[in-house]
Amino acid sequence: MGNGDESEARAQVREVDPAQEARVAAARKVSLAIAESALDRKALNVVILDVVGKVDYADYVVVMSGRSDRQVSAIAKNVSTDVKQKTGTRCLSLEGLPQASWVLMDFGDVIAHVFHEDTRGYYDLESLWIDAPRVPLDDPSA
Repeated sequence: MGNGDESEARAQVREVDPAQEARVAAARKVSLAIAESALDRKALNVVILDVVGKVDYADYVVVMSGRSDRQVSAIAKNVSTDVKQKTGTRCLSLEGLPQASWVLMDFGDVIAHVFHEDTRGYYDLESLWIDAPRVPLDDPSA
């Protein structure tokens, strides 16, 4: 590969796809709506991880905890309803609700994990993306 080929390849990588940019911005809004709804239900330790370009199944991962299985269930149900009302994005899949120790919610480009606080410590998902930037919950750019 000659120097010209390398320059071309780098230029192509740097090009910004407007459709992808819009999709990521929409996903960011959904992730912030999830966090806001969870906090309204007294979720603990809500964290939004920016995994754009790090994984192929999502742009953002939202992780939160509840103190009991009832609270985990309430958080998940209300997040699903609130996010649909606020953003028009519906939860595509909801797993783990009957046991409510770990509920996985799929919003397309955003994945939400609602853990019982004991279960969250055991799996420690945030350590999988230790290098992923954290999105501030009071982000005015959304």
